[in-house]
Parts: sequence; structure tokens; C-alpha cells
Amino acid sequence: MRLDKFLVECGVGSRSEVKKYITNNEIYVDGVICKDNSKNVDEKKTLVEYLGRKIVYKEFRYYKLYKVDGYITATEDKKEKTVMELLPEWVNKKDLFPVGRLDKDTEGLLLFTNDGKLAHELISPKKHVDKIYRVILRDDIGESEIDCLEKGVDIGGYITQPAKVEKVSEREILLNIKEGKFHQVKKMLKAVNNEVTYLKREIFGKLTLEDMQPREVREIEKEDII
Repeated sequence: MRLDKFLVECGVGSRSEVKKYITNNEIYVDGVICKDNSKNVDEKKTLVEYLGRKIVYKEFRYYKLYKVDGYITATEDKKEKTVMELLPEWVNKKDLFPVGRLDKDTEGLLLFTNDGKLAHELISPKKHVDKIYRVILRDDIGESEIDCLEKGVDIGGYITQPAKVEKVSEREILLNIKEGKFHQVKKMLKAVNNEVTYLKREIFGKLTLEDMQPREVREIEKEDII
């Protein structure tokens, strides 16, 4: 792979930016300053450094974010703030996208990757990937409403798959679903004549929030996800 392409792929900068770094003697290849944009490098074996930092090539990248209220789950939008804006500078954002969605006012665990195949597997209902939400409700919830949620409810012409519900308190539940329809959790509670006042996703497949703080981002490995 060409050196300039390698640097772009690793998120060091745009093509024009990395050419500037090379011109300014800021790129080292195997311990020697390299001024040749087209120099071939082995992305797995060649030691490439920028400002004293080793540049590591990864074909696929995975990050988890503790999303906060006020951001829509999209890569770009002309009117709203997107979750991409919550990613710090050290994150290689090239080709990165959020997997699934969390509503603007929903908090919690959100996965980002450039691995399209894995993303498809995670959001496909056929794969039965658990998504567990902490839900605070407007009204007390009874056993009959919980039974309805667990059997499946009509959310506008669509019957949800069976869910699992753990009652935390009279107005708080942990809801485990394997789908991700638009506004699904809110629609499910509306179907049993209740309303969501607070929603946070705490588990997505094998991923959990652990001890993460709001807005925190961590790079993870594929093995952490599946």
C-alpha cells in the first residue's frame, strides 16, 4: 500500500494533510524520515510513525460510546447534532458509522464500526441479539402489562417479538428485546397504555456500559462484541 494511502486509511489525516506531513519530515518509515508519498509499505510489518506515535493499520475498527441526550444517531445532518460529534479526535472516523439507532432523547450504549457485515448481523432480528434497556415510566406497571410486553404487542400494524421484562420498581423495568424498530420501546409501552419518561440502553449483545461515564468512548475488539 502507498504510504499516503496508508496514512489516510489509518485516520492520520486527509490525502492533502498527510502529503503535507510527509513534506514537513514528520513521517518516519522504519526509523527513517520518508519524503516519498508513493513509497510502498506493508501495513502489517512496516513501522510507520507520526510525531513519535506508531501508526497501526486496522482493516476494521470498533468503538463503543456512552451516548447522551440531544444527539441523533446519524453520520451527518444539516439541522441536528449527530453522535459522530461525540467521538473524540483520537478516534479514526474514516468510514465509521453507528450500528442501529438510539433516539435523540435516549441515552446509553452505542456501537460504531466500519465492518458492514458485522453490523448487519447485529441488527438483524434473525440473529436474536439482545438489547436491554432501562425504562422509567410515567405510570406504575402491573403484571398484566408485563405479560403483554413479554408475549408481543401491536405497535402500529406490527406485532413485536416476545420480550423479557424485569421489574425493578413500580415505574422502572429492564426490557430485553431482539429487534430495533423505529421508536420500538416507546411504542411498546404506549401499547400497554403507559409512557416512557427515560430510556437508556445498557446492553447490546455481549457489550455493556461497564463503568463508563456519559460521553466516554472506548476502542474494543471484535471478540468483545460477538
